[in-house]
Amino acid sequence: MKTTFKMMLGTGMLMASFTCASAADIVLKINKRYLNLPIAQSQARAEMKFAVGGKQERAFKIRLAKDEPEYWVFCDVTALKGKTITISYDGDEAGLKKIYQNDEIEGQKMMYKEKNRPQFHFTTKRGWINDPNGLIFYEGEYHLFYQHNPYEKEWENMSWGHAVSKDMIHWEELPTALSPDNLGTMFSGSAVIDYENTAGFNKGKTPAMVATYTVASDDKQVQCVAYSLDKGRTWTKYSKNPIIDSKAKWNSVDTRDPRVFWYKPGKHWVMVLNERDGHSIYNSANLKDWTFQSHTTGFWECPDLFELPVDGDASKTKWVMYGASNTYMIGAFDGKKFTPESGKHYFSNGTIYAAQTFTNIPESDGRRIQIGWGRVGHPGMPFNGMMLLPTVLTLKNTKDGARLFSMPVKETEQLSESLGEWTNLTAKDATEKLKEYSSKDGLRIKTRIKLSHATSAGLSLSGQKVLDYDMNYNLVNRVFYSPEDMTSMEISAEIYIDRTSIEIFIDGGAYSYSLERKPEQGNTEGLKFFGNNIEVKELKVYGLKPIW
Repeated sequence: MKTTFKMMLGTGMLMASFTCASAADIVLKINKRYLNLPIAQSQARAEMKFAVGGKQERAFKIRLAKDEPEYWVFCDVTALKGKTITISYDGDEAGLKKIYQNDEIEGQKMMYKEKNRPQFHFTTKRGWINDPNGLIFYEGEYHLFYQHNPYEKEWENMSWGHAVSKDMIHWEELPTALSPDNLGTMFSGSAVIDYENTAGFNKGKTPAMVATYTVASDDKQVQCVAYSLDKGRTWTKYSKNPIIDSKAKWNSVDTRDPRVFWYKPGKHWVMVLNERDGHSIYNSANLKDWTFQSHTTGFWECPDLFELPVDGDASKTKWVMYGASNTYMIGAFDGKKFTPESGKHYFSNGTIYAAQTFTNIPESDGRRIQIGWGRVGHPGMPFNGMMLLPTVLTLKNTKDGARLFSMPVKETEQLSESLGEWTNLTAKDATEKLKEYSSKDGLRIKTRIKLSHATSAGLSLSGQKVLDYDMNYNLVNRVFYSPEDMTSMEISAEIYIDRTSIEIFIDGGAYSYSLERKPEQGNTEGLKFFGNNIEVKELKVYGLKPIW
């Protein structure tokens, strides 16, 4: 039987025509770009499937709203235009009648203008995001893949979302790159460009972008490969996946997050893979066949391993190995084994997790650029999670030896508009200077303060302590920090304030941290310097333009 429904959905009266194949199926010919799906968090999850020509095209879990939707998500079905799909759902079928197709996402007119939408941090249009994946630069584009649930603002349906940028600041969100398959859901991984065609995926003179990633099921996590010949827009999964199944070796489900790079001295590929209690090293000549080499204990999830010059001296380099928590070791690497020399250290803290650095950055650039997941909520929004600012990692000699420093990439400067600059202020005068900027959406503050006592002092925002330095206990916001000059009474900070988050870089990036913005209830005092008779030696304030 054929049924026609009329729906008023904010974009005008829309006619959605589909055929009911069974009590909980609809048949729909795709002639628009998007399918819009209504969501209610109060609904239990149930499975939805799309089939084309009798074959399953995708399957996912969704909280389909049977009554008034809390928000809408979407499927980009451009690739299915002209085809007839059958949508089946094993939950309450009432929500099926609300699904409709359009060339606009439901709510598109308010996209990026929402109350709690970050204004200079990347967020996905709809749904959940966590770990950055496959960070890679290729032919003028920075690629950001990320863990993504396109169908809800909570974790589920792990896929690889995808966005591209010319400057790492302004991003264009693209269709989902990798979706769950018969092996499981898509967990974290990395990407490389196979210029020498070692895997045999290249087409003519076009080198393949090759992603190595974890596929997770209920009882195991295995490593797989996919490749793209069109700059990451579409992907083909390797027919002989998985390439590594190490559950039996480690007697653990926790074998995930492959980080792959080309080791030039040995002319082979290296994979750093987190396995149970640390990071394993594998080698390969072709990105398909891998041999275990060594293991370094003491890390959990999302490994990275890279070489950096110390103080910019290319003749003096060290290797850095770290995991999801951003703790790291410094040492040597011969292509097969990492040998720690010092650690564990930390250089960043707070909401940051599962950070990854870009591969394929041109030698003429030479920067080691990192992006981390910001574990930040956005109340009332149809999305969750965000990416922190891209930062440059450097190794510098300190009183304690070589240590990582992290500062925002120079490309962030384009967002800054100078609002004021002052020197040698009292805390009261500095607070007065900041008063008119406290409610501004995007703000960057550079400051240097001098303590008169070795006790708590710093800067707060509506009661939340953004910078709280206690020399007596060597703490910055309750985390141990010992400055280069241990007796100096001064500390500097560069602070980025967005609608839902704050990022702080201490003493030129010697330590950094990020906070979810949580003003004290009823507190309207805005930005305020506090402490026992402190001096604000420097204060610079900038407005930050939205990236959208």
